[in-house]
Amino acid sequence: MAALTRIEERQEANRRLGLKLLWLVGGSILFAVSLVPLYDVFCTVTGLNGKTQNTAAQSVAVVDENRWVKIEFTSSVMPGLSWNFHPQQNSIMVRPGKIETVLFEARNMTNQVVAGQAVPSVSPGSANNYLKKIECFCFVRQELQPGETKLMPLRFYVSPDLPEKVEAITLSYAFFSAVKKAEQGERAAF
Repeated sequence: MAALTRIEERQEANRRLGLKLLWLVGGSILFAVSLVPLYDVFCTVTGLNGKTQNTAAQSVAVVDENRWVKIEFTSSVMPGLSWNFHPQQNSIMVRPGKIETVLFEARNMTNQVVAGQAVPSVSPGSANNYLKKIECFCFVRQELQPGETKLMPLRFYVSPDLPEKVEAITLSYAFFSAVKKAEQGERAAF
């Protein structure tokens, strides 16, 4: 009888251990799935890594006519995306509160349809919360036909609340390959 009790105790201990391990695996999966969105929220809130909000900002009515801020634009294309991508102007002078539009040009250098996604970065990081994008090609995935050239607008303004010590802001875009899941069952690389 004592041997049977020990076997039952061992089975109960194994069942509890199995449940604990199942909770651990479930928690790990949940953590892994939520890590990227949590990091994005953290970067947006703190301005870490120069990340800007990827939502359209409301326009402002107050324009600071006594101040100029230089906005510089840089661009890069990551390996795996055969595009030429650049701003049509390297910099502009803006009045805080005034909505401005600049154009970026992208050209597909291949003989096939290619998709990309732009990731913005603002420098200095302290200016992140003051650069407000109203319309941006970075909000959505961009697809170019073979040899196609596309002008992509960026509408934005600098908040009049930008600290006086910030006289210049650099807005950088890096374009990454963004491949949709193909009908043939290939894996997505986005």
